[in-house]
Amino acid sequence: MTQRYRYEYGQDPSQWGELFLPDLPAGGTHQGVVIVIHGGYWRSTYGAELGEPLAKDLAEHGMAAWNLEYRRAGNGGGWPGTFEDILAGIDKLADLAEPHALDLGKVVALGHSAGGHLAVWAAGRAKLDGLVPEEGGRVKNSNDGVRLTGVVSQSGVLNLAEAERLNLSDGAVANMLGGPSSEFPGRHRMAAPLAALPLDIPVYAVHGMEDDDVPLSMSTTYVDASKAGPVPAQLVMVPGDHFALIDVTAQAYLTCRDLVGRLLR
Repeated sequence: MTQRYRYEYGQDPSQWGELFLPDLPAGGTHQGVVIVIHGGYWRSTYGAELGEPLAKDLAEHGMAAWNLEYRRAGNGGGWPGTFEDILAGIDKLADLAEPHALDLGKVVALGHSAGGHLAVWAAGRAKLDGLVPEEGGRVKNSNDGVRLTGVVSQSGVLNLAEAERLNLSDGAVANMLGGPSSEFPGRHRMAAPLAALPLDIPVYAVHGMEDDDVPLSMSTTYVDASKAGPVPAQLVMVPGDHFALIDVTAQAYLTCRDLVGRLLR
């Protein structure tokens, strides 16, 4: 039977997460944690309800899952709040490890759409100190926080520059970062997963073959740019549209669940 616990990691109403846990034998330990990061083009219209079915399903299949909510553009997030929340929400797991018998040796992020961007971005947190934006407002980061050991990006917006150029979702990138790259080049660079390459952890860029919401190029350009690094990202094409990736009955999602399980082993 799945157990469910809600915890806050800050004072804002959007700074919380829910931990979904499978049953453990007495004295057992959950082998790793999956952090579920929902999408919605970083806007407040969408919330953690998008990630809840995935977290439940992961727990039902034996994996501890942390469904993370965060401030989005329009409710106190954007730059730099959304990014600070993602790091703080991940780091909250350090407080939960002992009371819930979590082994943090393996921590995998599963992020959909804008959540895929945030998941891959968080994997490069160690590079943030070298990406100070010229206009100030840098993300506060603790380098001794919980580190990701793998990422599964589900049609993630992994190329911010191209997403801005294509004006995806009516200017979602500029809306999230408080303005265009021509005005805030530093923060656009600091928010870009491409700027943190190379990474030394595995990243699976899963993309739906019928995805009309996030172009395939968002994944392919990231994968291509990662090839020179020690652990190149891998592109995984799956059947279905943008939302098949978060439909727990769809093959697209089942592939993502299998990849998460692989990263936890």
